Amino acid sequence: MIGLIGQKIGMTQRFDSQSQLIAVTAVRVLPNTVVEKHTPERHGYSSVLLSSGSVQPRRLTKAELGQFKSRNLSPQRLLMEVRNFSQSCNIGDRLEVTLFEEIGFVDVIAKCKGKGFQGVIKRHGFHGGRRTHGSKFHREIGSTGMAATPSRVLKGTKMAGRMPARQFTVQNLKVIGLMGDKNLLLLQGAVPGPRGSWLMIREAIKRGAID
Repeated sequence: MIGLIGQKIGMTQRFDSQSQLIAVTAVRVLPNTVVEKHTPERHGYSSVLLSSGSVQPRRLTKAELGQFKSRNLSPQRLLMEVRNFSQSCNIGDRLEVTLFEEIGFVDVIAKCKGKGFQGVIKRHGFHGGRRTHGSKFHREIGSTGMAATPSRVLKGTKMAGRMPARQFTVQNLKVIGLMGDKNLLLLQGAVPGPRGSWLMIREAIKRGAID
């Protein structure tokens, strides 16, 4: 398993080999620093703790600062763990975006945009009522249950509610291009989150490297 911390730059478009226009997401992957290595003998599992992004030390907690201070490393903004990291590395090593040169598909883990309290049309995709004059049913939820039996609203009924910034994983995004000199990774399709948000890019679990 290979994974690195990246930052979403935005979306653009490119033509593929069949001259079809496809949506592309540009992700900046600055050099990641290896902060800690976990081993099965000591920790019970194998993983690598990576850090990325510049930050002022006062923005971090004492526990986070201690991770860097004990290893004589400069504090960075994010700390993310990648389990079963297959690339050989040591504490203090800097990992570049070129790790994905032989990877054809990746999974992206990120937080989506939080939209707050929303109605059923935006939250669940309800069609709503007629848009004609005189209609009093435009964006309403409609009936939520039966009057006589069971005389209550069933659990799981789709209603209006909050749409918080939850974490999502988008699987099997194709790697369109890699610009090592600009630390950019181009992925086919969209990834969660707004521009400038941080995410984890890892080798796709369900698809292997390029044949």
